[in-house]
Amino acid sequence: MAGAALTPATPTLFASLEAQLAVLDRLPRNLWLGGMTHSVGALDARLAMLERVRSQLAQGRLPPGGDWPWPGAPLVAALVARVEQLGLPAHCEREVALADTVLMSVLFHLDLIVDYQDRGASPTEATQMALDAFAADWQARCGVMDELAAALGLVPDLAGNDRWDALTGMLRSTQWQAVVRARRAIDQLPGLASVIRSLGRAHDVPSPESQPQGRSERSQPAQTHRTETRRIRVRDLPGETRGVQRSARISRMLPAEAALLGHPRLRLVWHARRAERTLLSYEDDDLMSETVHRTDSAHASVPQPRPAARQQQGPMLVCVDTSGSMQGAAEAVAKAVVLEAACRAHAQSRDCRVFAFGGPDEVLEMVLSMDAEGVLQLTRFLGQAFGGGTDVGAPLARCLDALASARWQNADILLATDGAFGATPALATRLAEAKAATGVRVQGVLIADRETVGLLELSDAIFWVRDWRRFGATEAASPVHSKSLTADYFPGALRTDDNRRHTVSGQAASHAVRAGQRARRPPPKE
Repeated sequence: MAGAALTPATPTLFASLEAQLAVLDRLPRNLWLGGMTHSVGALDARLAMLERVRSQLAQGRLPPGGDWPWPGAPLVAALVARVEQLGLPAHCEREVALADTVLMSVLFHLDLIVDYQDRGASPTEATQMALDAFAADWQARCGVMDELAAALGLVPDLAGNDRWDALTGMLRSTQWQAVVRARRAIDQLPGLASVIRSLGRAHDVPSPESQPQGRSERSQPAQTHRTETRRIRVRDLPGETRGVQRSARISRMLPAEAALLGHPRLRLVWHARRAERTLLSYEDDDLMSETVHRTDSAHASVPQPRPAARQQQGPMLVCVDTSGSMQGAAEAVAKAVVLEAACRAHAQSRDCRVFAFGGPDEVLEMVLSMDAEGVLQLTRFLGQAFGGGTDVGAPLARCLDALASARWQNADILLATDGAFGATPALATRLAEAKAATGVRVQGVLIADRETVGLLELSDAIFWVRDWRRFGATEAASPVHSKSLTADYFPGALRTDDNRRHTVSGQAASHAVRAGQRARRPPPKE
């Protein structure tokens, strides 16, 4: 029809086919790739099942068997029973990556049903073989996760399926027994666990967007409408006379020009002036009001929820004494400190770096994590035997260097040792300057019978593991009544401010001694 508006045609040729694949945008690639190439069932039902079950597993539960659009009623009931029997929903709660691994395993084993049938198995036998293989695979993995949770107090990030064999072998090693003993020690030292949890200087971080608090304003493009009234001067409109001008307006010409019309010859001059628009005439104009509507672009402030700042503890820098004097029961407590620091850092989403130190130039540095590789590294460290000398300067220097980076600037230092070392004046001065400049705290863990001068000078607070001997081969009570024997009986040995004021240099002391000897020298005999 002529004059009718034409609307663009809606592409409907492939709309129904594309709607079936819309779920691909909401699934990770490794998951939808297995769903696309599977041999069992219809594509749209398979993809819908992956999305629904993935969401439910991440919440720690499974949808009922009747809500599974794939792979079919008989197989779904048996699969749901196996998954619930293994306790996989509990392991996958808040672990989306692990839920993806479980679903990829389901796709892998169910895709083998066709292969089993090609080898001569009936459909029922092939289905049973696939379910049995899936259950056997995850029976071993659930055992690994349960044992790791019992020893570490949490389930590490084990979403990848390329380290399960290494973890299974680790649990059978003698090194893993050191981890188990360290966990038992932590369970018997609740005060130590509390000290480790308190490490790290708290700082403000934005809350997640899912927990909005307060209000803020956000600027966004907008349009403003305004009305203007303006006055326009209209020329030659009868109104106010402003002067004399030359024009062709007969109605406004001067009387002198009109007199020319009555003269027989000057009349021609008037016509010539009128044609040239040079008649002398009054200049007048008038003002008219006009209303104008304008639309301007602007930025408007729109109120929106603002995530409130929340307190989060900073990272941990753990220095563990691995000298020869730590062998035995003290070694077990030191390993428990490392294990608890790694677990607390993972549970609270904090960074943790460990410096295992011995003699000069003997520093082993590790950034602890709770993935498969991190658990293997931690187990190897806890399974090692300690030995060597003691040099606390190198690890503390590395800790102070780390504080200069943004990642570790809010960290605190934990020093687990028996205190059998001496702090140099240069090290004590540098640490004191760092405390004053950054606010870093040094928490000491004394695994011995008494504090030493070196430990007292470096630590802001000291947690005493008094009954550390009971973690060794034989249990024995502490033979001392207080850890503060050095401070009680040798107060002058500490480099306190008062002692520094009353301490003279060796040169001054030598000069005073020589002066005293000369004063006491008897006079010569005559």
